[in-house]
Amino acid sequence: MKKTPLEEWLRGKVAGNHDGTLAEQIDRYQLMKLRETVAYVREKSPFYCDLFSGIDSGSAMDLENFSRLPFTTADDLREQGRRMLCTSQDEIERVVTLHSSGTTGQPKRIFFTAEDLEATVDFFAHGMATLVDPGATVIVFLPGELRDSVGDLLARALVRTKVNPVVWGPVRDPAAARAEIMKHPRPCLVGIPTQMLALARGDLEGAIPRGWVESVLLSTDYVPEAIERELEQLWGCRVLTHYGMTETGLGGGVECQAAEGYHLREADLYTEIIDPGTGLAVANGEEGEVVFTTLSRRGMPLVRYRTGDLARLIKDPCPCGTVLKRLGRVQGRIAAEVSLKDGRRLRMSDLDETLFAIPGVLDYMAELEVRVGRDQLRLCFQTVEGEEAQVARKARSALLSHDATSALWRDKVLALGSIGFSPAGWPGTGVAKRQILDRRGDSFTLTASRHIHASRLNEGKRINR
Repeated sequence: MKKTPLEEWLRGKVAGNHDGTLAEQIDRYQLMKLRETVAYVREKSPFYCDLFSGIDSGSAMDLENFSRLPFTTADDLREQGRRMLCTSQDEIERVVTLHSSGTTGQPKRIFFTAEDLEATVDFFAHGMATLVDPGATVIVFLPGELRDSVGDLLARALVRTKVNPVVWGPVRDPAAARAEIMKHPRPCLVGIPTQMLALARGDLEGAIPRGWVESVLLSTDYVPEAIERELEQLWGCRVLTHYGMTETGLGGGVECQAAEGYHLREADLYTEIIDPGTGLAVANGEEGEVVFTTLSRRGMPLVRYRTGDLARLIKDPCPCGTVLKRLGRVQGRIAAEVSLKDGRRLRMSDLDETLFAIPGVLDYMAELEVRVGRDQLRLCFQTVEGEEAQVARKARSALLSHDATSALWRDKVLALGSIGFSPAGWPGTGVAKRQILDRRGDSFTLTASRHIHASRLNEGKRINR
């Protein structure tokens, strides 16, 4: 098994810390960069100057003292974004605006200098070497039409490693996307989980022959294992996943061939796992909220930024042989969980593993409401044409028997309501994260990735495609 190329990349980054093992060198490097980052933001950013006022965080700061610094959050980005800047506007090369997945709320704006973007290109170039060799073709089904968009940055990284990039963008015309894939024998596909599933299933099932696709990298949202398994089965290819968000600089970590956790971008990010309730570090190996600090960002550094993602750090050796730390598989997002009346929680990730395993499902949306004093779950699916009745039957059976959800029905905490079907459409662009639509209050917030009008859910019957 090939060792992750990120180890050699990181070895070059920490070359000034010669003594000890590579793992020890990385630890020293990260502590040095944390001290530099905290000093930099205190000097350059009005926001951090106020946030750290009265806190001693000088050159003698250790990790314990660092862990006492205040967190930064998505609300800070929305409300204080410009005050978080550490450079002049003239030095900013790219601004990414992220709108709330709800119906209201200020957008987040993340600012990058040319140097910040170059660091991402550098990471992409080394991370993609896990999947592709020089001379290969990578079809990028991610936004790439704008300069410095994620698809554009990835394409520039691939060119450096003598790989041929084809930047297609999110799939909006499935037939055209299929035709492009068929032009390139043994391509690597980089795309959004639900879109790649729909290309493999959908109306195109069997059109892309098994064995034609060499590998797939899934990114932009939580990746259900059910989707990975289906792609591996239908296409007979390797499927790996990438973890990252705009706040991490678009790249965060990527699986190696062992596919047992993300090897992190440790030269540019320091990662912590905390208890979402207390804010304290969890025990080694326990699940909690992912918190990161940027180590090399110049335009808008982020210190102890709460991502809302749930995962754990793995410090056991990776089967690929690297000494790098790994982030365990992301188990979903805190915002994609809802509390039920008895205090138990329903996770979107549990629904995903149950429902995407059903043949014929392309995508779905979930909605919670209150009926006769009980929380009720309603579902609306996109399916392969003609599979609606079978999907409805299997969805009920699967939810009632799945380990993660069966007790909710048995204990009458949750009722399963109507199942509807949306008209013809293609899975969304992945810009907004998939979540559960909670309609149990007098007013409700749209937290799902795409809004299916309530009347469609109310029908609870097939809507012809």
